[in-house]
Amino acid sequence: MRALVVYCHPVEESFTASVRDAVIRGLNTAGHEVDLIDLYAESFDPAMGRQERVSYHEPGINVLPVADHLARVKQADALVFVAPTWWYGPPAMLKGWLDRVLVPHETFGMPKPFRPLERRLTNIRLLAAVSTLGSPWYWWLWVGQPGRRILLTGVGGIVHPRARRLWLALHSMDSASLAKRSAFLARVEAQFAKI
Repeated sequence: MRALVVYCHPVEESFTASVRDAVIRGLNTAGHEVDLIDLYAESFDPAMGRQERVSYHEPGINVLPVADHLARVKQADALVFVAPTWWYGPPAMLKGWLDRVLVPHETFGMPKPFRPLERRLTNIRLLAAVSTLGSPWYWWLWVGQPGRRILLTGVGGIVHPRARRLWLALHSMDSASLAKRSAFLARVEAQFAKI
């Protein structure tokens, strides 16, 4: 399986970088091919400019600014997001990646009355997200898990309908002990090694 890992964190030595490494180790242990997109290392521009928005619905033109990343998504069997949850959602850099790379006609067909988006990323059979959250798990449930819903339900609506979905999260990150962080990393690696 070819797994595209989309990683998003501005600090090279962050705990999220350790999470990324655990995901990659697990995928390698399982014998999968890993393609890593490091949004900050690549200086990905998350802002959709005026002309890009004007051309957003134009097949063939809307892909030009993001052709490389889009091609990598379309070659993948698995799409794995590794990023912190900030203010209950993905960081702006990752949200901008979703806005700019998952373009209509290529990754989804536009909805019609009483019909949802058409799935065009049916090559994706595994959709996963691994995150850290400052909030405790019960507060995350209370606010409706918006970040999880964007990445697994929203993006899930354009991938294969029977794609496996996986969400792994470390809550109360700011007060998590070293033992709790280490246990989470081990769990992440083991989970991806079983895929």
